[in-house]
Amino acid sequence: MSKVGILMGSDSDLPIMKKAAEILEGFGIEYEMTVISAHRMPDIFVEYATGAEARGVEVIIAGAGGAAHLPGMCAALFKLPVIGVPIHTKTLGGVDSLYSIVQMPSGIPVATVAIDGAANAGILAAQMLSIGNKELREKVKTYCQGLKEGVVKKAEKLNTLGYEEYLKQM
Repeated sequence: MSKVGILMGSDSDLPIMKKAAEILEGFGIEYEMTVISAHRMPDIFVEYATGAEARGVEVIIAGAGGAAHLPGMCAALFKLPVIGVPIHTKTLGGVDSLYSIVQMPSGIPVATVAIDGAANAGILAAQMLSIGNKELREKVKTYCQGLKEGVVKKAEKLNTLGYEEYLKQM
């Protein structure tokens, strides 16, 4: 079975990055998760990124705030898909992280989700892995159908109750 690497630059990112893990668990996708710094422990980081494929990792999800070099450095060393999760920061609200991740040079792509969008990173990783896995593809389709059904139920409830009563029940 395919495996996903979930990385974060700080343990303070764990409340966000656990959302990717929860999504992967829902799809039955194995993952490894760790805190790793491209700046503070470059030797360990390089060892992780260059050895990931040999450990069965096929996609890396890397969350980082501020300078947010972790996803880009992963993409420079790991030649399979990397998904960057910009983490919200106190100083610039995560826009700094977002810009750092999306502004990669040509030839070193990093797929990027919204600020604190680790759940979408998990879904995107599942979609990537489903390209070669029909069973996983069906799980992804079922998940998407569940999203649709949830919105339809909310619309029906709103239409039945009217917006004032609906808001009272939220």
